[in-house]
Amino acid sequence: MEQNQTHQEQISKFESFYNKRYKLLLLIPVILILLSLVYLVRFNSINGDFIYKDSSLAGGTTLTISNVTVSVEDLKTFLQKDFSDFSIREIRDLASARLIALVIDTTAQPDLIKEKVEEFLGFELDESNSSIEFTGSSLSESFYRQLMIAIVISFVLISLVVFFLFKKVIRSIAIVVAVLGNIILPLALVNILGIKLSAAGIAAFLMLIGYSVDTDILLTSRVLKRNEGRVNQRIFGAFKTGIFITCTALIALLPAFFIVTGLPDSFRQIFLILSFGLCADIINTWLLNAAILKWYEERKK
Repeated sequence: MEQNQTHQEQISKFESFYNKRYKLLLLIPVILILLSLVYLVRFNSINGDFIYKDSSLAGGTTLTISNVTVSVEDLKTFLQKDFSDFSIREIRDLASARLIALVIDTTAQPDLIKEKVEEFLGFELDESNSSIEFTGSSLSESFYRQLMIAIVISFVLISLVVFFLFKKVIRSIAIVVAVLGNIILPLALVNILGIKLSAAGIAAFLMLIGYSVDTDILLTSRVLKRNEGRVNQRIFGAFKTGIFITCTALIALLPAFFIVTGLPDSFRQIFLILSFGLCADIINTWLLNAAILKWYEERKK
């Protein structure tokens, strides 16, 4: 009895707040999506693409050196004499801050960068203390195009399934826009942070399309295909289930990114992008999609 009373009080407080402000809340994701689109268009006009690409997508060499204790700034200064396009990333132990490995990405040939790094370190690099990967530019470009095509096809197929399930244009567009926002917001954030995307990073965006549509379909199904209770009650019920699903996924991803050491950069990039996407999903599902559905139901009545 007390639980039912508490539940009704929660519903009442939610309705009082939501009925007055849901159109205002709708502006938050809309503004974020529009700002992200403007930023990405400008980014593309400056850089010739919508992302920063690492050597796996742009072509080049990745040299990973383990068990070293060197000054990264000194290494950068040394390499700048011979190489204009390179980046150095540190991999450190979270608890002790101990340097575990250095990752050097460059467009230079493997033998050239390896020779210069050996000259700086004063010892030879072999399989026991390093690994090196090289990808040709033509192969990388072809692979990048195929990944982009896969993302577009996946988004189109998801959109067709949504339109088939819910029939009405407004209902379906709300889901499609929310899913699109879940791609655009993390992509803009990744670029702002200056992260160079690998093939694994692109695959993470592909995964986001599937992840993010789940909560939107859950919400839309609860609101439109169930008749019991008011619209607000159905939204609140879907919210409790959906936010639990999203937070559970975040709880699984974030410790893997921040705590687990020794992970390949590609894995960490997947975890980071999925975390960004799930946070964007909270905004786009429960502020954008839910508001559009409520607005639609009120106009229909």
